[in-house]
Amino acid sequence: YYPVALDLRGRLCVVIGGGGVAERKVHGLLECNGRVRVIAPKASPKLRKMALDGLVNLEVRQYRTGDLAGAFLAMGATDDPQVNDAVFQEAQDKGILVNIADAPSRCNFILPATVRRGDLTIAINTGGKSPALARQIREDLEEQFPPEFSRHLEELACYRRLLRESLPDPARRETAWRGLMAGGLVGLLRRGENQKALGLVQDAVARSGDA
Repeated sequence: YYPVALDLRGRLCVVIGGGGVAERKVHGLLECNGRVRVIAPKASPKLRKMALDGLVNLEVRQYRTGDLAGAFLAMGATDDPQVNDAVFQEAQDKGILVNIADAPSRCNFILPATVRRGDLTIAINTGGKSPALARQIREDLEEQFPPEFSRHLEELACYRRLLRESLPDPARRETAWRGLMAGGLVGLLRRGENQKALGLVQDAVARSGDA
């Protein structure tokens, strides 16, 4: 498998199925600002609520060939193998990315276990060999990177901007940044020592500027 991060903003993503598995697929697509259409003869209360809130376009009916027209990505999440096979075949014929739940042979991409902390996304993929291992690693990473880590990422982005503005030479900038990361910058942020972190960055700028 070739690891890739997809930009789904505004792209049509079609989910076939209306149960708990479909809910999880829809939630992940909405997190990435996909434009989601759900097609299912029966839809869970959560999916119906999403439709009422205007988050998804819900069509309560059976899937039929042609429903993937214009889609960038499709997901089959029904308990009917024939429907899932039909979704896969239509997607293949139209060159659409497709994932069929619990059927790796009916996918041209698979979904890794993920940890999301703001713009930080950590993906774990075992190539389908051991979903349980991927889940265990994800749980370990969730402890290592708690929810507040998203704030640290924003602070690191500010420090990088400061370096770009202060050190126009790419080589000096890269050397300074590597030194900061190796010198415990992230650890200071984790401990809430933001002023010390900023001071470390300012010192690095001063030293690099004098070099």
